[in-house]
Amino acid sequence: MLNILWPIFIILSFIYALISGKTNQINEGIFTSISDAIQLSITFLGTICLWNGIMEIAKKTSLIKKMTKILKPIINFLFPELRKNEKIKQEISMNMIANILGLGNASTPLGIKAMKSMQKENFKKDVLTDSMMMFIVINTASIQLIPTNVIAIRTSLNSQNPTEIIIPVWIATIIAACVGVLMTKILIKKVK
Repeated sequence: MLNILWPIFIILSFIYALISGKTNQINEGIFTSISDAIQLSITFLGTICLWNGIMEIAKKTSLIKKMTKILKPIINFLFPELRKNEKIKQEISMNMIANILGLGNASTPLGIKAMKSMQKENFKKDVLTDSMMMFIVINTASIQLIPTNVIAIRTSLNSQNPTEIIIPVWIATIIAACVGVLMTKILIKKVK
């Protein structure tokens, strides 16, 4: 759908600029946007490298094991089907830790790995298991302690205080995660 809408918006913008005589503003906007996009990409790259490096260091220490141990009761509650599968629970906890730390880009490969492992255990390959559905909800409505991407964007746009959004992000992500988990648990029970 978006591959239809975006070209329509772009064409309509060019037509409007030609009719209203504002082609210079379009040219300026294009080059300004390119510059801003490159600057933002560089900022993101630096942030991603920093946090991926920190995550790699954490993997080599006992920190991840301690955090996984803390998450174990939560994971057992969220994924009762997986109580006996320590490998998948480890992959899920790594993904959750990366999301909690605001490492969305680092959590994506971990999430894919966990989903592939759950799919191997899935008897009906064309239907999601309850654990897979819960995992998707957890990833979508993840609690974030450090919203690194948003802070990076605010920093690149010269925000006076890029970290002032941390408490609102905590509130929003906690509410989203609680509502998502609650609704998923209710809907899973209704379907069974």
